Amino acid sequence: MAEIRPHAAHWGYFDAVVEQGRVTAARPFARDPQPGALLDSVPAVVHAASRIDRPYIRAGWLRGERRGTLRGDRDFVPVSWDRAIRLVAEESARIRAEHGHTAILGGSYGWASAGRFHHARSQLQRFLGLGGGFTTQVTNYSYGAGMTLMPHILGTNDVIQGPVTDWSSIAKHTKLMLCLGGLPLKNTLVTAGGAGAHEYVPWLKRVAAAGVRFVNISPFRGDAPDFLGAEWVPIRPNTDTALILAMLHTLVASGLEDRGFLATHCTGWERLRPYILGESDGQPKSAEWAAPITEVPAETIRALAYEAARLPTMLTATWSIQRAEHGEQPWWALVALAAALGGIGRPGEGVTFGYGSLNGMGTPRRELPSVSLPATRNPGGTAIPVARVTELLERPGEVLHYNGRQITLPDIRMIWWAGGNPFHHHQDLNRLLRGWCRAETIVVQEPWWTAAARHADIVLPATTTLERNDIASSSRDRFIRAMHQAIPPQGQARHDHDMLADMAEHLGFRDRFTEQRDEGAWLRHLYERWRAACGRMGFEAPGFDAFWAEGHVEVPPPDEDFVLFSEFHRDPVANPLATPSGRVELFSETIAGFGYPGVADHPRWMPPREYLGSELAARFPLHLLSYQPATRLHGQLDPGPVAAASKIAGREAMLMHPDEAASRGLREGDIVRVFNDRGACLAGLRVTEDIRPGVVAMATGAWWDPDPESGLDRHGNPNALTHDEGTSPLGQGSAAQSCLVQVEAWREALPPVTVHTPPPIAGQEAA
Repeated sequence: MAEIRPHAAHWGYFDAVVEQGRVTAARPFARDPQPGALLDSVPAVVHAASRIDRPYIRAGWLRGERRGTLRGDRDFVPVSWDRAIRLVAEESARIRAEHGHTAILGGSYGWASAGRFHHARSQLQRFLGLGGGFTTQVTNYSYGAGMTLMPHILGTNDVIQGPVTDWSSIAKHTKLMLCLGGLPLKNTLVTAGGAGAHEYVPWLKRVAAAGVRFVNISPFRGDAPDFLGAEWVPIRPNTDTALILAMLHTLVASGLEDRGFLATHCTGWERLRPYILGESDGQPKSAEWAAPITEVPAETIRALAYEAARLPTMLTATWSIQRAEHGEQPWWALVALAAALGGIGRPGEGVTFGYGSLNGMGTPRRELPSVSLPATRNPGGTAIPVARVTELLERPGEVLHYNGRQITLPDIRMIWWAGGNPFHHHQDLNRLLRGWCRAETIVVQEPWWTAAARHADIVLPATTTLERNDIASSSRDRFIRAMHQAIPPQGQARHDHDMLADMAEHLGFRDRFTEQRDEGAWLRHLYERWRAACGRMGFEAPGFDAFWAEGHVEVPPPDEDFVLFSEFHRDPVANPLATPSGRVELFSETIAGFGYPGVADHPRWMPPREYLGSELAARFPLHLLSYQPATRLHGQLDPGPVAAASKIAGREAMLMHPDEAASRGLREGDIVRVFNDRGACLAGLRVTEDIRPGVVAMATGAWWDPDPESGLDRHGNPNALTHDEGTSPLGQGSAAQSCLVQVEAWREALPPVTVHTPPPIAGQEAA
């Protein structure tokens, strides 16, 4: 008889169906109004051939081949857990003693599990912090530049992370929604910490039914679902700032800017206005100026500005817009446009970044905390922006400028990665690999043979969520979920917490790491902390035993609509923003004071070095956009059937306009080589008129599978091609969307994709 176990993942709550020790199905949570198809991949992935069955160590590492050694799919030998634990503990102690605490890079990206206790990043950083410190990462790949900028100009990151003006307010008050990057459905399949209710589509349909007009400003028509009936403005990639400045020029030239709001709620308009009109640099930022840059007709730009001034308008941009060179500028410009319209803080108006970037953004919710493992201090450590990992590895002893700070980059001797795959998230993977191999020792805790595990020295097999108990929780969702262990650990896999506890014992701090709690005691402790915090905020949650037996807790929706910055709009003196001026900073004295070359002190148009308006386009005439996939979460679930069904001959699909395909003699379904000076990958061609000419697009997340001789990625990972430089010295975010390529037919025999099977094992268990 099948057993049913309540469980959760970032892509939704579900019930795991277990038969004879195997997960055979994942049934959607009964309260989820719009469950996604990603659940169909769960059984295949948890039992995939790419699972790591036991600990492995690279034979070359055991022979003393360390710094500068090129790692790859070879030379692994199995070892016992006892030996692996001892060697890792001893190596970390040696690195600390010889090179200092900051010589250890404690890497992860936080998406390994919706469970809040068995959260690999938190567990590893707890261990390394208690051990004396380490080099860590701040910000994120998703909106790293924006989250550095927004506190300077709006005093908060709520405008990115939430809570944001909710859909109920938009349905009641908004008449026009201008969407830079659209409102893509694919991103809303996931929620960090799990989703009990995928409410994005129902809310979006409700907003559309209320009569809101949508404008999709994007190179891809598919960034807005058909049911919105959105107008498509097929802008040239990386030119959003020019479009927004031209809309501002139209408002000012027509006397339509909200002068009262600009005077009472903003600072710096007297510096921005002359730039818009061309008084400070001789170039008015008119619609005629912007049209050849953006390839959006001047009449369209003016019409959008006039309509936004006439109607209650919500401005939004996806997180992807700022993942480009000078990526801070379009977001800053959009805030300026919202200020000129006077809508910041009005019901259904203003500006938000992230509608359509993650499930839960805009969903009405009560402001309550999420269940979490308490953070651990990082004594004697240092931190870099997450997207600057390669620079960290390449430039020991040099200075990295970031947000007014000068960070001296430590000499990394040990990379320790848990619950993440940098060869998914990072850019220019060939360059990353060269920096990666500068380390003496690379330790990876991972359930599957991802590229990170294949390029490690010591590989420690971790359990998946289905092999342990946990609690799923997200501040963007109204449910809390009990995650019951469904199956035993597969092979010799162990929980991250347990393997780290054994290492802590070798190093003399096991009791401090575990606080003498086992898994069950930790879950009860974390839940009761959350329950007490909720009680102080007016919500009485049931006790742990009742929660665990029921399988979930539901938090009731709020009684009133939420409008971001409403108190500030009502009285900016009594309710100032947390900026130096207390107002919206359209010019920032703080940013100007950093003195960074090439960094604007107010929104400016600064052409990227790599876009269709640059000289490089003569050699690489296609702008490559790399987007989040609909068939997996980042690289997770890539071995599953949903991802496999979307590929062409086992390669990731690439979208191309029919005119571009015809000019290259290409047809639907062809295998093509996509290349630039940084690398090359194979892709399967999908021809569609929904993408504008001059632009191609590929989903990220196909596991990197480089040919050991040529470096060609055989699987279709666009990060073999993307640009790895910071957005600017201010935000130092990912600039992946500034990427030019060329495409040609692949005429040779098709090489096999090998990354979903284990690498060859070099020999018997090492002594």
